[in-house]
Order: sequence, then C-alpha cells, then structure tokens
Amino acid sequence: MIRTVGIVSLSSGILGESFIRFESDIGIRRLKEYGLNVKFMPHALMGMDYIKAHPEKRAEDLLQAFRDPEIDMIMCAIGGDDTYRLLPYLFDHNELADAVNDKVFLGFSDTTINHLMLHKVGLNTFYGQAFLPDICELSPKMHPYTRKYFEELISTGTIKAITPSDVWYEERKSFAPDQVGKPLTAHADHGFELLQGSPVFSGKILGGCIDSMYDFFNGERYEDMPIVCEKYHLFPDAEDWQGHILLLESSEEKPSPEKYRQSLEYLKERGVFETVSGVLAGKPMDETYAQEYRQLLIQVINKPDLPVVFNLNIGHAMPRCIIPFGIEAVVDVEGQIIKFTD
Repeated sequence: MIRTVGIVSLSSGILGESFIRFESDIGIRRLKEYGLNVKFMPHALMGMDYIKAHPEKRAEDLLQAFRDPEIDMIMCAIGGDDTYRLLPYLFDHNELADAVNDKVFLGFSDTTINHLMLHKVGLNTFYGQAFLPDICELSPKMHPYTRKYFEELISTGTIKAITPSDVWYEERKSFAPDQVGKPLTAHADHGFELLQGSPVFSGKILGGCIDSMYDFFNGERYEDMPIVCEKYHLFPDAEDWQGHILLLESSEEKPSPEKYRQSLEYLKERGVFETVSGVLAGKPMDETYAQEYRQLLIQVINKPDLPVVFNLNIGHAMPRCIIPFGIEAVVDVEGQIIKFTD
C-alpha cells in the first residue's frame, strides 16, 4: 500500500514553471483524492533553467527520496533529455547503491536512463507513467486504462498482468488552461500484434524509450552522452540481457524510420537480439510510422524465431499501462495478456 509519493524532476524542470501550475494542481488534487500524501523533493519545483544547470541537485533529490522513510513511491515529474548527467553524482562514490531500497520507482521516456541506473544497483522498477503526462491529464478524469494500472500500483505495490486498451488517443495539440476538461479524440485499438516468432514466451522485461537508447550510442544530441554512459557501464552487456525481454517504445519526437532503424542497429551491434527471449514494441504516438516500424523490427533484427510483439499501450502513446521491470513475465499474444510473477 502506497501512502506517500515523492515527486522528482530528474530530467526536465518544467514542473516548476508558473505556466504549468494549473496542471500540477490537477495532479495534486487527484493524488490526494486517493488518500496519498504528496512530497515534492527540494529541487523538483526550481524550474527549467535551474534543473538544467544543476544535475547534482537532481541527484540529491533522488537520493533523498530513497532515504526518506515516509516516502513509499518515487514518481518522476516528466521525462526530458539529459538525465545521464546525474551519473557522476550517483556512482562516483556508490551514492545510489548505498541509498537505494525497495521503493516503487515510476517514470518513462528519458527516465529510461534512470531505470537502467537502478537496474545496475539491483532495484526492480516500474515503467510507463509519470506525474505531469498522466496524473495531471487535462481530460475530466485520468484515462480509464491509465487509471486502472496506476490504482493497482498504489494499492498493491505491483502489477499482476496487463491487457491491451480498447482505444487509443490522439496526441493533445495544446496544453493551455482552456483545454482543462476537454477529452482527447479516441480511436478503436486492436490489441497486441505478433510480428514473428512464438506467441508465448517469457523473461524479465527491461528497456524503455528507443530515442534514449539511440542517444546512448549517438552523440548528436549530447556529444558526451555516449562517453559518459560508457564510462559508467550503464548499458547492459549482451550477456546481461540473457533471460530478458527487450521493451522498446518511441517518443513524442516521432523518430523517423531512418532513426528507428539506426537505433535498432545499435542494439543489434551490442548483441542484444542474440540474447533476449523476445521484443515488445509500444504503439507509436498517433500511429505515426507504425507500419515502417513493424517492417524495420523484422528486417533489422533478422532473426525469424525471435518473438516480436507490436502495439503495446506503453510509453508515449496514450493511454498507458505500467510494466514492472525485473519481474518474470509470461507474454501470451493469443490470450492477449502479459502476466507477471514475483
């Protein structure tokens, strides 16, 4: 049972900007309606410029959240693009390993990097939702599918199974105050798609945003990111992927097919597809490049026996489930369910 949620800004500091306060108020109210106490960590509301300039303060907030005995769940405010800069402040003197304990950690997008940091120190985490994109959703209520998994997590501390959503929503074009209470345009969805391989397979899920994985190996966004990530040995070795299922989902930047291909090539070069037991791919936002992504997964992986499942409601496309990392999962595409066993 979750009682207190600690909110951290580990990437973007947008949560601290005055123009987004009305969204934050919606989220705080919803969390309190669940009976949850809400703690914003000391620097989480300092704003974009401060957060950008002070990765050491972001790291302090994460460590403090783990050390705070009142906090049961650490939730990321939102993603961003430079959380890799926390690495020296979390690993140079084993700071993260010394602070970490068995708390729920929830986030997605650039938070992929934080998930891999926590995987490195042995903590199982939860991928798929965050405070601003989900709890603060401007629709009259949280999306029902999103809400279902959030409620399960805060009431039980885990997720037992996920099934597909019946609908998907178009991306919101504006986040202005006049959008409060306006629902998103919905479309019928069609469930998990088996692109190749066995419809039933198992393993511990790990992965995240394919854009973030691209940045692990390509320095066009931040020249030093591949160097820093390699220094701290953040991306798991091929043998570390043994017994795992790779999760991939794409960001709101809607990566071009060429960038998606290159991302898959990077993963292939690292031997990931030679060792994982399967691949799960999220629905792209607005289904942009969905057909191209399907084809690229088959072409680049080039391993017909490896199960590849497409169209999961995870990551940037709404609505979003929550996927536990590091817990044994059984994927059953024919049954349209993924079950998790502690």
